[in-house]
Amino acid sequence: MIRSRRTTASAALAGAAAIALIATGCSTATDPGAEGGEITLTVATFNDFGYTDELFAQYEAENPGVTIVHNRAATSNEARDNFFTKLGAGSGLADIEAVEVDWFAEMMQYSDRLADLSDPAVADRWVDWKTAAATDAEGRLVAYGTDIGPQAVCYRADLFEAAGLPTDRDEVAALLEGDWDRYFEVGQQYVDASGAAWFDAAGAIYQGMINQVEYAYEEADGTVIATENPEVKQIYTEVLTASENLSAHLAQWSDDWFAGLSNGAFATMLCPGWMLGVISGNAPDVTGWDVANVFPGGGGNWGGSYLTVPAQGQNIEEAKKLAAWLTAPEQQMSAFAAAGTFPSQVEAYESTELQEATNEYFNGAPVGQILIERSQAIEVAPFKSVKYFPINDALQRALTRVDVDGTDTIDSSWELFVADVNAL
Repeated sequence: MIRSRRTTASAALAGAAAIALIATGCSTATDPGAEGGEITLTVATFNDFGYTDELFAQYEAENPGVTIVHNRAATSNEARDNFFTKLGAGSGLADIEAVEVDWFAEMMQYSDRLADLSDPAVADRWVDWKTAAATDAEGRLVAYGTDIGPQAVCYRADLFEAAGLPTDRDEVAALLEGDWDRYFEVGQQYVDASGAAWFDAAGAIYQGMINQVEYAYEEADGTVIATENPEVKQIYTEVLTASENLSAHLAQWSDDWFAGLSNGAFATMLCPGWMLGVISGNAPDVTGWDVANVFPGGGGNWGGSYLTVPAQGQNIEEAKKLAAWLTAPEQQMSAFAAAGTFPSQVEAYESTELQEATNEYFNGAPVGQILIERSQAIEVAPFKSVKYFPINDALQRALTRVDVDGTDTIDSSWELFVADVNAL
């Protein structure tokens, strides 16, 4: 039987636990499944990895005696809090834990607390940079890559039509081709014609823009430059200025934001592949969503994750087997079909199945080809060291105070951000 539940944890506890990692020992791992007994494997993910009940049922059918319990956190932040709290405690983590790329470098500091997943059977399975990032200083592969997040633009064709804008995805791509100024310019045309919002939130647009900057918050040697980098301040100011007229002022992952996917609260949003499943899963009755093969500024990647097997677990060998199966090209194609999570597996890119994949919900859009081309357009891989996540989180809070809460001005919220970074 497969069960799902939400997991939450305290950010304050997570911070304390991360400090305690140095002094905390980890439990001895055993493998009851090695003797053929009945075992339960827990899998902890967040958002939507495309791991359906049917996919887990397939594995259970192929591996008698194994039962899978899927615990899914609502957000990456919740998953991070839970992960570091229990990693520090030395117990309580799932047999398989998903880790998001924005806090992956932070996790790699404690790679000795994760099982070594090196296996000739999975050699060369992933794009090189995905494997390199998951290999620690001792040469241990401690995580299996799941997806990457090449971005396109999702839009409501019905709202575009009502505002007198083109609705055909190729025409929309041509309309939006160019830099961020062009995206905002077309957005103003939409707002003038409709009186409604162009995009969901400043935080989402900022993320798309900052992911095109190689060294935003830290230099290659780890020196923090976030508060002094003029490019960061410029993007922050630009997106908040645009948001005054163009934003729906809805914090991503809030109840109002989820409702906005259905009720037409905004006409466009930035769409990494994994966002396709979020939209279709939360606005199932909407027929107007489509996706255009375009992204302001050229290309960008948002997100992407890994699966790890904590060394504190009691079913390590069986967990490694399941993690390898979930990240095999075949299962990644199943996840892509279910949630749009774009594979990081080289073999998948050569498959006709991916190249010809369409998405009925998005008006039959050729999402496979679109995301392949969007991945090829990515020119910059942002440097993300151990401080990336807390700095970016502080910046997102600064954006929220202005765009969503309306409690601060652009300048005053920036000053609070500077204070937060200095306090790290």
